[in-house]
Amino acid sequence: MKKAGVCVCSPLPFLEERIVGYMRKQSDAMQEDMPKEKTVPVRKSTLILLFCLCGVLAVGTGLGIYRNYAGNTEYRELRQLAATVKQNYYTDVDDEAVMQGAMKGYVAGLDDPYSQYMTSEEYQAYQTEEAGQTVGIGVTVTQTDEGYLQVEEVNADSPAEKAGMQQGDILTKVEGEDLAELGYAGALSKIRGEAGTTVQLTIQRNGDTLELDVERQNIEVTTAEGQMLDGQIGYIRISSFKGNTPEQFQAIYDRLVQDGAKALIFDLRDDGGGLVSALEKILDPLLPEGEIAIATYRDGTTKTLVESDATECSLPMTVIVNGNTASAAELFTASLRDFGKASVVGTQTFGKGIMQVTQSMPSGGALTLTVATYQTTKGECYHKVGIKPDEIVEAGEDAVDYSDPNPEKDPQLKKAIDPFLPETAEPEKQEALPLENIVVEGEKLYF
Repeated sequence: MKKAGVCVCSPLPFLEERIVGYMRKQSDAMQEDMPKEKTVPVRKSTLILLFCLCGVLAVGTGLGIYRNYAGNTEYRELRQLAATVKQNYYTDVDDEAVMQGAMKGYVAGLDDPYSQYMTSEEYQAYQTEEAGQTVGIGVTVTQTDEGYLQVEEVNADSPAEKAGMQQGDILTKVEGEDLAELGYAGALSKIRGEAGTTVQLTIQRNGDTLELDVERQNIEVTTAEGQMLDGQIGYIRISSFKGNTPEQFQAIYDRLVQDGAKALIFDLRDDGGGLVSALEKILDPLLPEGEIAIATYRDGTTKTLVESDATECSLPMTVIVNGNTASAAELFTASLRDFGKASVVGTQTFGKGIMQVTQSMPSGGALTLTVATYQTTKGECYHKVGIKPDEIVEAGEDAVDYSDPNPEKDPQLKKAIDPFLPETAEPEKQEALPLENIVVEGEKLYF
């Protein structure tokens, strides 16, 4: 039997509709009973400010993302190289040694001979040297064009002097290793070592090859010395500007002035420079009060580098220079000449007018970086130019012995001294006699 066509529906939808309607009515009633919130008007300026802040945040976020991406792109190849080395090198990789080498290489990529990264050991040796204290053999050296070390000065009673080393010797090997391959910093580090130990050095002297065994000792470096020359002329030799140079200089300067010096000669030949802080202390008693030298950074800002107080030397002065006079030694020379305190004798100076700062790193090492050019406040920067002397005088045939200055063997020193000696000084101009006092007799004039 078939059922009739009647649709049988569930009662649930109907109940849901009634329940929802009831809840809506209750909600509307509750909202009518609640106090209405006040509408706070928003100023147009506030909206603009909020919009600007959102814009700044958006731009800042974008720049951050871009810089992060650019940095990742810039060093991507280096990371790939590191991963390849660690994965494929035939033995374990010393991560610390590799990192030290990478930091040295990064700074070397600047192609700046004055910027460098130093390991912890190299930095400790650097600090000791700059203070004027060192473990070494007692010589002052400069680097040759071939990368070797030429002895410019042998300290008296030093281990080097006792071993027979002489001024002009060229150091080519240390413990059998070629100094040019070690590099300047590496060569100095290898030569220094520990006090009481011996280092074997190979030197070239007048075409001959010599082997010297030199004992390393704790040495306080003498960077300023002097004496009174004939004619009461004070002679002060400055070989470099270290932490202990100002004290040594002041003692010599005071003694010469007290002993009645009539003029001062500063010998800065073969002085490669050093600390600007030491330079400032040495210039202070010589120059008038005020700003003496400034540093200029890459953004154009300037900073006072050297200033002087009111104490000022009134003695006539001369500075002797040569092609190895560089950096702080050139700034010393320029400062005295630009402020009208001294004339300059010798040959064109090296031409280093850029400044480095040294900053310690978390690893214990340090970064030395060129950050600015410098000049006196009355002159121009002489970087890559040098300072041209007022009197150009070439060096003599004999090597200069700075511990025993001898004008007879040193034409540059003689030229510096001559103006201060009575017999070589320019004669005073005599007042012309009136014509009535001149008697003419034949071809002779009588006064």
